[in-house]
Amino acid sequence: MPQTPIFSSMLGSSCSGQVQPDMGERCVDPVYQDGNLVSGSLEALIERLVPTMDYYPDRTYIFTFLLSSRVFIHPHELLAKVGQICIKQKQQLETGTEAEKLKSFAAKIIQLLKEWTETFPYDFQDEKSMKELKEIAHRITQCDEENGTVKKIISQMTQNLLMALSARSQYQEIREKFRQPVTDKGTILKTKPQSTQKDILSVCCDPLILAQQLTYIELERVSNIYPEDLMQIVSHMDSLDNHKCRGDVTKTYNLEAYDNWFNCLSMLVATEICRVVKKKQRTRMVEFFIDVARECFNIGNFNSMMAIISGMNLSPVARLKKTWSKVKTAKFDVLEHHMDPSSNFCNYRTALQGAAQRSQTANSNREKIVIPVFNLFIKDIYFLHKIHTNRLPNGQINFKKFWEISRQIHDFLTWKQVECPFEKDKKIQSYLLTAPIYSEEALFIASFESEGPENHMEKDSWKTLRTTLLNRA
Repeated sequence: MPQTPIFSSMLGSSCSGQVQPDMGERCVDPVYQDGNLVSGSLEALIERLVPTMDYYPDRTYIFTFLLSSRVFIHPHELLAKVGQICIKQKQQLETGTEAEKLKSFAAKIIQLLKEWTETFPYDFQDEKSMKELKEIAHRITQCDEENGTVKKIISQMTQNLLMALSARSQYQEIREKFRQPVTDKGTILKTKPQSTQKDILSVCCDPLILAQQLTYIELERVSNIYPEDLMQIVSHMDSLDNHKCRGDVTKTYNLEAYDNWFNCLSMLVATEICRVVKKKQRTRMVEFFIDVARECFNIGNFNSMMAIISGMNLSPVARLKKTWSKVKTAKFDVLEHHMDPSSNFCNYRTALQGAAQRSQTANSNREKIVIPVFNLFIKDIYFLHKIHTNRLPNGQINFKKFWEISRQIHDFLTWKQVECPFEKDKKIQSYLLTAPIYSEEALFIASFESEGPENHMEKDSWKTLRTTLLNRA
């Protein structure tokens, strides 16, 4: 977690990175509109990143540029260019007689490096980046060799960086192994599951508590997603201006693991419903998950809510007409209204905006929780990327595009930093994370066993499934 509070004042009503009075506006490179940076060459944008004696870049600009720069240049190459600019400025200051100016300049460079290493530590995972960082640090240390203050700060910064890299490396090593669905359902053709078999209701029968435990899992997983992970959505799609920039360095393990959690939860919901033998108990299970989804909505956990609804809308569950006829569907209809995909999920986006506004004025972590539907969040970034070009016709970087992507990612980072207010229940979470889930094929078998096929299409499907399984046996 960054030690410097760089996100607290980020990305307000207008784009930052405004022209500093002493630096003046340049006529063509970079370009500003109403004082806001909208485009520029890579070289000009890099120059805007590096502090001078009389200038320090706005933190919104630092974040946005460092986030988007990986689309155009590898971090170690960017570090090298920053180092070159630093050397030139240092040499200019050394020709003067005021040592204090040199120390002030050094402090600003250290602050930039500190923000960079805290916010994007993964940029320094390879030897080339670490080498460039050490080079800059060595040069800056020379500005204050007398009392060694700069050296101590750099040492602490490096130590924090190595700890951050180690923590991320450990997470990747123990990252969630994809839970494989149960496919061997041959026995279901001979005998139905025992009614005494353990299910979610035997572990937790309170919808609110289960919603809280789902939220705990969501926040735990989302905490391991970083801004550079999200930027993979952009950098993985392009030729990266003929650079092999990030695809060979940072993989999308964290995004895949989080997406896998959504799919597992959907399949778990469907499994829990389809494998129940008696219609009355099955009806109770459906109504229980509807209540859980509603509690997730109230908490602000839209991702779990969507996963639950998706599970209940899977064909093996949706086709259970006798079960659904006994379900009080008014609550479910309200939930589906919130997740209605029409008008680009307008209803959901309105609810998300309301939760975000509540979070901004909240006094407790409970009210600060906002967990968006992750695949919709990813699609929003994807479409922002596809609709707007990386470069303008004049060859300059379309920085206006990256302001908007940065704003979206910043919102996500703000929400993910909320500390979960709910206590962890190991028993419930163990069940949610390890209980067997059926494959789509196994779900259909369980569904047909519970309520037989009603039309020719279902009868043909059921016959095909039985034949397939008998041939396997």
